[in-house]
Amino acid sequence: MLLIHERDPAALVASAYRRIERERMAGLPVHNAALAVESVGFQRWMDHWLGIVVAPWCMSLLLLPGSGGTWISATENERIFHRFPAGDFAFLGGEEAEIGEYQSCALFSPMSQFASQSDAVLTAHAAL
Repeated sequence: MLLIHERDPAALVASAYRRIERERMAGLPVHNAALAVESVGFQRWMDHWLGIVVAPWCMSLLLLPGSGGTWISATENERIFHRFPAGDFAFLGGEEAEIGEYQSCALFSPMSQFASQSDAVLTAHAAL
């Protein structure tokens, strides 16, 4: 389902990832208990929303539709490439009830190298 986000979707992203944590990730070996779900730095990028989600099991760059006219859909787990100043990055299509269609690019997984939330968030800001 394609939801066009006219406003910053950071709170919706955090809500979706908190649900994923409760329903699918809690108690798994990749879950770093020192970390919590947090949306970081969402901003407009080429008509859409780009930001990072920090979660106890991953850190991913997310792209969510901000315009139906320029959004290119990717089915779940389909790769699509986006060009950034640092090069081309592969994103995978996904969908969650709270945010609809989105694309994600894994930056870290698992998150065992992060001792604290502040370390993970600082890394997310640096990645952006």
